[in-house]
Amino acid sequence: MLEVRGLAKSYGPATRLFDALDLDCAPGELVAVIGESGSGKSTLLNILAGLDRPDAGTVRVEGATLDFSDDDRLALWRRSSVGFVFQSFHLLPYLSALENVALPLALNGVAPAVRHERARAALDQVGLAGRIDASPGTLSGGEAQRVAIARALIHDPRLVLADEPTGNLDEENAGRVLDTLRERVKASRAAALLVTHSPRAAAIADRVLRLSGQRLSPA
Repeated sequence: MLEVRGLAKSYGPATRLFDALDLDCAPGELVAVIGESGSGKSTLLNILAGLDRPDAGTVRVEGATLDFSDDDRLALWRRSSVGFVFQSFHLLPYLSALENVALPLALNGVAPAVRHERARAALDQVGLAGRIDASPGTLSGGEAQRVAIARALIHDPRLVLADEPTGNLDEENAGRVLDTLRERVKASRAAALLVTHSPRAAAIADRVLRLSGQRLSPA
């Protein structure tokens, strides 16, 4: 599903993040990437999402090579094929939980009745059927992150990227969010990459890789 070859990224001679980095991720596989702060973990996610450009190397998703020179095409691909889960949730405060989850479908032109029905089902799948009309400000941290997971997966993305998704959560909510993330990734058969500092978060992954010395290696 995801194939990365020879990826390199630096910010000037003094800040080389990674060089000749290779990575594979199969459908339904959840891979965790750990490493020190500043090692390039979040930059790697941004490159895989087409939000940043590598200095060298290729990224292929479902056999198609990303063209980092075409921003418009990348934006359309990202809208249809990528689900991103952030540490800070990034829910729109003026939309309900249902409307936040339905937003990717709206951007992809899905009819209101269909996208609302799918959003209700997605919220039910993450245990929030009773919170569809709640505004983000009334949700607990764990609830907000489960809404964000439902939103990230509502459009059946082939690539799911999670950047420290439990960083703002207590232990109980973190466990529930991690279980939800793993369950939904397996059900959707997406390729998923989880960047984390948390050993507990890394423990849910099928594989754990460490980004260190400009390379990925088994942790």
